[in-house]
Amino acid sequence: MTDCLPATMNVMDAIYGRRSVRSYTGDLLDRSVVRSLLDAAVRAPTAMHAEPWMFVVVQDGRLLEQLSDRAKAAWAAEARRFQDLHRTKGEGPAGGFADRMASPGFSVFYDAGTLIVICGRAREPFAAADCWLAAENLMLAATALGLGTCCIGSAVSMLNESDIKATLRIPPDVTAVAPIIVGVPKGVTPSVPRKPPEILYWT
Repeated sequence: MTDCLPATMNVMDAIYGRRSVRSYTGDLLDRSVVRSLLDAAVRAPTAMHAEPWMFVVVQDGRLLEQLSDRAKAAWAAEARRFQDLHRTKGEGPAGGFADRMASPGFSVFYDAGTLIVICGRAREPFAAADCWLAAENLMLAATALGLGTCCIGSAVSMLNESDIKATLRIPPDVTAVAPIIVGVPKGVTPSVPRKPPEILYWT
């Protein structure tokens, strides 16, 4: 288990310091650390105070490997339906990602020791938006604690398959929205330039 140091960043430091980390030591986070991230997540804004979020935490290495394999299979099937987008390997991000997804040793969770899936009750009209707001809170809190995170969009469809939902005890009327890996970064993830805000109207 890995503990982390108390947060020392202010919110602006965390916003500008957050990275999508894709390389981890594999160290397992202590349950108290994960709990602190979940506590931060539920402080997010929520439409009509619905608080539709629910959480799945996976730290079992074997299960993470099985979920990764299923996610790669689901992604490959999805990619075949959009063959034009992924036809040319190695050209652009889609081609490079397709190569990685086809590799038997590649984990969609990048060897992180913890997967947190933020789920939402489908009956709530703003459940997805609320879950993503909670996700941002969680990622900023992790950054402030010196941890790395990354949203794993390629795992969403797999996580909503009926047998996977049953395994993870996600009720049928609940949707997996935001899968986020959390862990101790291996090395330094460089910043990525961002475009300035495109302002359509300011009066």
